[in-house]
Amino acid sequence: MKINWNYIKGVLLIGLVLFLLGFTNHRNKLQKIIEIDVEFEHGDNLFMNYEMVNNLLIQNGASVVNKAKSLIDLNGLEKRVLEHPMVEKATTFITVNGQLKVSVKQRAPIGRINSKTASYYIDRLGEVMPLSENYSARVPIVTGVSESDDLKDLHRLLSFIGADEFLEKQIVGIHKVENNQYKLKTRVGNHEIVFGKVENLQLKFKNLKAFYNYSMKNKIIDNYSIINLKYNNQVVCTKK
Repeated sequence: MKINWNYIKGVLLIGLVLFLLGFTNHRNKLQKIIEIDVEFEHGDNLFMNYEMVNNLLIQNGASVVNKAKSLIDLNGLEKRVLEHPMVEKATTFITVNGQLKVSVKQRAPIGRINSKTASYYIDRLGEVMPLSENYSARVPIVTGVSESDDLKDLHRLLSFIGADEFLEKQIVGIHKVENNQYKLKTRVGNHEIVFGKVENLQLKFKNLKAFYNYSMKNKIIDNYSIINLKYNNQVVCTKK
């Protein structure tokens, strides 16, 4: 009987590869976490700091540093970070050399609501966000909102303002009045903007910008107490 050495060599080679893979995998599982590396997306760590994130990376009442990789529950750690009210997105993974990497994206507030019963932010996703002891965001202050109000219109208005460089600098306050209508408070000029309902945003703010360009150029911006944008394709002003 002729022995097929090529076949035997192939079987031995496969066995050697499987052995090495198993040995490497076993050795990798025994490797310990040497350190935790926290990264904030875009360098933003305004509402949280590195210590706060590290304190969330606790497993069974202790730090994960010096624990074997095989004992680390990455999904559980990631879930803990995501449950923090200042976190929008989080990713955790372990590198080959034993670093626990944590990437954190913080929530981005676009307005601060001051109601009779509470004070909180509304973030870029339209969700309620608590205030932070570490940092106070420079966003428009919103008043006149009750706990039962739907925030969709307000979120839409704030998002439009935040996406425009001029409006973001100029609009510092929003007040909700009856019938889901709004008034705006500005940084420059001692006047009130009657905005009305959250509709025709593009046209209303285009008209407002045109009025500002004209009034500032002619140095008459301080002559008006009310700028009304409620009416289609026109700006109605009330003099002081």
